[in-house]
Amino acid sequence: MRRVLPPLIVGVLALVLWEVFVTAGRVAPFILPAPSAIGAQIVEQKQNIWDAALASGANALLGLIGGTLLAVLAALAASRSRFLGEVSIPFAAVANALPIIALAPILNNMFESTSSVPRRLVTGIVVFFPVFLNLLRGLREVSPVHQELMRTYAASGWTFARKVRLPGALPHLFTGLRQASSLAVIAAVVAEYFGGLQDGLGARITSAAAFTAYPRAWAFVAGACLLGLTFYLVTLLLERLAMPWRQRLIS
Repeated sequence: MRRVLPPLIVGVLALVLWEVFVTAGRVAPFILPAPSAIGAQIVEQKQNIWDAALASGANALLGLIGGTLLAVLAALAASRSRFLGEVSIPFAAVANALPIIALAPILNNMFESTSSVPRRLVTGIVVFFPVFLNLLRGLREVSPVHQELMRTYAASGWTFARKVRLPGALPHLFTGLRQASSLAVIAAVVAEYFGGLQDGLGARITSAAAFTAYPRAWAFVAGACLLGLTFYLVTLLLERLAMPWRQRLIS
């Protein structure tokens, strides 16, 4: 309760102040709809929000998995070779600097209008950098004592990576995954603004805004926020399951 109650109280107070500000100040709904109007649209559009969240969530999940796997393989290769490490970091930085608003339309033109591949590619590219950079840092931070011990045992490179490098790099990996989980949802939703299938949250937001249905657009924005929060909480759960000893040390 000590962890949950303070943010819950702050959130409720923020919604109350938001409602009072919009109602008393007579703010135009196209500028800022009231939370009550947004809540009414969430109830009315709950099935559409659910269906759109499933479509955007599938794109975000597949992009997250693909980008993470590629980042793990690249980090393992870069950690074994100084040359690959020096070359890969600038390329990863370039991939991270690519703007979604420029990348998504280009990829949409490369595939059919009914394909979800462009959105998943955009998500994978966005996910790649934080996972790669954090994991590479973790793979390089190996204790000299552990290195000497594995050399004494004449351990092979794969055994050294499996027994020492990867377990030691797990905290860094999940640090990158916590960042990537939220970025995956953002990338998937934003990529839907630029054409393709009209089945995700991004397409519903732009459609509602185009018809001046701003409370409905905000309802889909709330759905995107809940989807991103779900991805983040699942990542935290996986971190607890993968590293139970770390939770015991923290507690």
